[in-house]
Amino acid sequence: MRRIAVINQKGGVGKTTITTNLGHALALKGYRVTVVDLDPQGQLAASLGMFRPPVEGVDQVLLNGAELESAVINTRDLLQLVSAGNNLQQVEELRGGGAARASILKNALEGQFSDQDFILFDCPPSAGILVSNAMFAADEVLIPVSGDYLSLSGLAKMMMTLKRFEPYLEKPHEKWIEMSRVYPRRRLFREVCNKLLGHFPGQVLANPIKEAAVMAECPGVGRTIFEYRRSSQSAKEFEALATDLLERRTM
Repeated sequence: MRRIAVINQKGGVGKTTITTNLGHALALKGYRVTVVDLDPQGQLAASLGMFRPPVEGVDQVLLNGAELESAVINTRDLLQLVSAGNNLQQVEELRGGGAARASILKNALEGQFSDQDFILFDCPPSAGILVSNAMFAADEVLIPVSGDYLSLSGLAKMMMTLKRFEPYLEKPHEKWIEMSRVYPRRRLFREVCNKLLGHFPGQVLANPIKEAAVMAECPGVGRTIFEYRRSSQSAKEFEALATDLLERRTM
């Protein structure tokens, strides 16, 4: 099983979009996938068509020790969801416990989801307890970066955050960078891409996700890109992203 945290402390880089559509892309390839919403905004459920998600989800796991598998909702063939729940923000208000507080999700996963091939964690744009739980639970991190210099600054901060976790991990995370919401014809995109390749060789996934109006339309109807516009360029890009991760294919 591969456990991947989709993470960036900067907002607006497409974390939920990537979690939703990458998860479905992997499921369409025959892999069993669970997506877990660790963002209190709870947008992952809506992106999968659940505009009235359950009031209880991963929040009950982190706050009250509930079984993680009890919060699972089947959404598509081979694709299941653990929603955020109404009280997930309360996790950030917990005090005391130290490392134990940050390891609740990791411990909750022990012995569960053994039939799954992938678990994707959709993380909030922060560096709090929810992100800490994702870091300890995941073996890999997927960092979406948009094609601008502010994203480079955000990536630098993200890498420093990951570095602080390494002494407490059994082994460092396998790190992937995905260029998302990009305009490939712009010179700025090429400049940012070259900087990423220079600083993170072998970690930038081969196929970027371009900015497209169709991607903004999908959440409003609760469909993935494969259901909303299967023949679109965006659908081909997410299919390629899934292959990149499966084959560890980089630029």
